[in-house]
Amino acid sequence: MFRALKHRNFLLFWSGAFLSNAGTWMQAVAQGWLVLKLSNSPFWLGVDGFMATAPGLVLTLAGGVFADLVDRRKLLIYSQIVAGLSALTLGVLVATGVVHVWMILGLSFVTGCCMTIAGPSYLAFVFDLVGREDLANAIALNSTQFQLARVLGPVGAGIGFKIFGLAGCFFANGLSFVAVVTSLALVRYDRPRNSNMVSDRSIDDKKAFWRDLVQGFRYVGHRPRVSMLLLISAVTNLFGAPYLSMTPVFARDVFHLGETGLALLMGTAGAGALFGALFVAYLGDFHHKGYFVLGGDFAFAVCLICFSLSTNLTVSLVFLFALGFAIVGSVAITNTLLQKLVIDEMRGRVLSMFMLSFIGAMPFGNLIAGTASHRFGVQHTLAVGGVIIAVFITVLALRSPSLREL
Repeated sequence: MFRALKHRNFLLFWSGAFLSNAGTWMQAVAQGWLVLKLSNSPFWLGVDGFMATAPGLVLTLAGGVFADLVDRRKLLIYSQIVAGLSALTLGVLVATGVVHVWMILGLSFVTGCCMTIAGPSYLAFVFDLVGREDLANAIALNSTQFQLARVLGPVGAGIGFKIFGLAGCFFANGLSFVAVVTSLALVRYDRPRNSNMVSDRSIDDKKAFWRDLVQGFRYVGHRPRVSMLLLISAVTNLFGAPYLSMTPVFARDVFHLGETGLALLMGTAGAGALFGALFVAYLGDFHHKGYFVLGGDFAFAVCLICFSLSTNLTVSLVFLFALGFAIVGSVAITNTLLQKLVIDEMRGRVLSMFMLSFIGAMPFGNLIAGTASHRFGVQHTLAVGGVIIAVFITVLALRSPSLREL
């Protein structure tokens, strides 16, 4: 269940990423509450989510090309340093009492640029560290650390609210980036990096850049199963991911809770996601992954509908837990399938399209959900999104036997 951790480099990367992600989730809770407190509007929560994910619309594919051209480790180090400085800046603004919503939006955009450029390298880097044999387990364990951070981050935020205030959460996140930068600096390759050895091309060669980008699209276009997996991810995130941005509204207006209540809601979804990732790690390299992807997405949609319409806190927490369990299992298996279906030379570009399928969809999803929630209410908006996902997955499952048989 934990065999990928026997690789020294992966263990270093896994540990540093966990600490950094815990800080990121800590800031996510604090930032959502801060935006709602300053604006008193779910619309601005949607805009903040849009600003954090909008860079993915233009930079994700570029990040995929970079992942196949440059040293992934160095790219990750530089991007994490800038993201850490952005978090520290927001902490200073909050501590000095001069913060405004537009400042938060600007820093969200900067952090989004960093994560977008580094994202494909982050995904492909796992293959560099463990190889093909332990890839499925490493992806599941990488998802596990992210989801464990998703549980502990909100808990830390709830404690931080009481002890250090909002500013302390941002400072803690800024310092957490030291962990991932240090772990990346300690990584030492003991074998050739098959997918990252492209010495005859330069990132400054614009023709090579565009040629590689077009080749990536052609490669995916001729592989229907890869295309369908990317489409599932895009639709699910367009109509489902906004629940993260809208959680502060549920905490305050539906359940009448404070900051610690928000931490409870986000932590519960994170706990479900953690158990989902551990379940995938336990299953290993099992058969019928296609059914698992489709079933996980459909279960996510049903749980999203039920959570959105519930006004009972206990019932809502149950559906939040199940929602996190279902979607993380589906995403982890999708990641594994994509990495096994593609050749090494295309790994970075295909994974950048995988990132674009949710990072590209999320800004529009957040913006649409924020606008619709302002008019129709956040509960009805998210419920309709769940219905759309459920119908889409049902149609695709019935009409795509090749996807079911993966």
